[in-house]
Amino acid sequence: MIRAARVADVAALREIERAAGEPFRAIGLDVVADDDPPPAAVLAAYVVAGRAWVAERSAGGTSIGTERSPLVGYLIADLFDGCAHVEQVSVLPSQRGRRIGEGLVEHLAGWARDRGLPALTLTTYRDVPWNGPYWARLGFRELIAPGPGLRAIREHEAARGLDVWPRLAMRRELAGS
Repeated sequence: MIRAARVADVAALREIERAAGEPFRAIGLDVVADDDPPPAAVLAAYVVAGRAWVAERSAGGTSIGTERSPLVGYLIADLFDGCAHVEQVSVLPSQRGRRIGEGLVEHLAGWARDRGLPALTLTTYRDVPWNGPYWARLGFRELIAPGPGLRAIREHEAARGLDVWPRLAMRRELAGS
């Protein structure tokens, strides 16, 4: 089930982010695995702005750190260049292959359509299988000439050292917008 995130979810979101970063270590992207999740105040601001959603198990819970939580994934979104931007989507590695990330993205697509936005955008690693190729399967295409908002994001990512592997900006057009 996907629902709007609550401020009370913020600690669990940070733990999901930490866990979701760990698989990057296996492919040599320690910079991603070691990257701190967004601060609690930043995540809370997304919640208050209505641009944060969580996926939760319908029954039971899953261990996140020392807590039991029904949350298995989350997505936060921004608005850049007139589009809904996937700022972050993270799913617990133990939940991979269950289309949780796709469900969160489709939820965002509906949210964006309701607001008349023409597309979703994101930035990602081109060659990491659960990044570039995954997003292409979900209908995203590489942007050769990103707008000023996405260019600024890419510059910020490079300054943080995330360009150790090739990165790109992507866009998915929304039908009916």
